[in-house]
Amino acid sequence: MYLRPDEVARVLENTGFERDSITDQAYGYRKGEHYVYVNREARMGRTALVIHPALKEKSVHFATPTSPVRASEQYLEFPLDLSSDAPSARYGIPHGFSSRDALSRYLYSMFL
Repeated sequence: MYLRPDEVARVLENTGFERDSITDQAYGYRKGEHYVYVNREARMGRTALVIHPALKEKSVHFATPTSPVRASEQYLEFPLDLSSDAPSARYGIPHGFSSRDALSRYLYSMFL
C-alpha cells in the first residue's frame, strides 16, 4: 500500500519543502531550485509524488517510477508534454512510496 497524497505532503513539509501552489489536482512544493508536485488525484498513492523529468536519471538510483509519465495542465513548473492531445499538458515522473521513512530517504538522496 502506498502513502496517500496528504501523507506525502506532510513528509515534504517535514523535510523542508514549502508549498507554494494549490489546485484541485495538485500541490506544488519548492525547495531551493527543486520543484515537485503532490498528485492529489492519486487516491491510493501510487503516483502521489511527481518529480521534474530532468531528474529521472538520478531518481532511478533511489526509486523506481510507478509509471513512465504523469501529465497535467496543473504542472506549470514542468515541461510541456508534446505527445499529449492537450496542448497545455505538462509532465513529470510519478513515484509512490510505501512508508514515510522510504519517502524521507528518497527526498534526502535526491534533494539534500
